[in-house]
Amino acid sequence: MVEPETLRRRLAGLFPDTLGIEWLEVGAERVRARMPVRRELCTAGDVLHGGAMMALADTLGAVGTFVNLPEGARTTTIDSSTKFIAAAPLGSVVEAESTAFHRGRTTMVWQTLLRGENDLLCAVVTQTQLVIAGQ
Repeated sequence: MVEPETLRRRLAGLFPDTLGIEWLEVGAERVRARMPVRRELCTAGDVLHGGAMMALADTLGAVGTFVNLPEGARTTTIDSSTKFIAAAPLGSVVEAESTAFHRGRTTMVWQTLLRGENDLLCAVVTQTQLVIAGQ
């Protein structure tokens, strides 16, 4: 388990910080976070851009893999599939929960559910992370 504040400090100034991701839980089996829907993350109609949803989910899956990596290893996303279900309006907050489907030696697979107001399912993202051994 990684403390959310430790992760926030480690990612300060990087893309997840730019997105405004707020870490709620970071563990080997599950990662949870929330992200305010700000104007600069929206598309026409003042709804969260699909790319921002995908970036949030990708970040959670990568973090989940990271906390499972052996010493010296790193990770990268090699596959991602997104199903968009509902919009998240400007001024709302999306909550994301990523759970491990598979935590193997060379790949890990995570599924992330993004939910908006009233627990409305906005997107489902399944991604595969490659485990790259240390040099």
